[in-house]
Amino acid sequence: MAWILLVLAGVFEVAMALSLKLSDGFAHLWWTLSFLVMAVLSFGLLAYALKSLDVGTAYAVWTGVGAAGTAILGMIAMGDDVSLPRIISIALILAGVIGLRTLA
Repeated sequence: MAWILLVLAGVFEVAMALSLKLSDGFAHLWWTLSFLVMAVLSFGLLAYALKSLDVGTAYAVWTGVGAAGTAILGMIAMGDDVSLPRIISIALILAGVIGLRTLA
């Protein structure tokens, strides 16, 4: 159950990052509020998952899911550059997350 909550925390981290971008420096109220809600959910789920997971592994997975997910959605929805080196780098992040999950 902790692993599911941890991945969900990473998903909320992606939503948090995208909300932060769309808030335009906290200039847009609803995106700013979305950022705050997503941050609380993400950190709350991470904190709960840390009750039964090693901190180093959990933090690496949380940031890996967040970084890879944000990069992917940035390319799909926000017009971020798409290149082979970026795609390979994202794949390496995901490989690390999977490795931590299967080996931890």
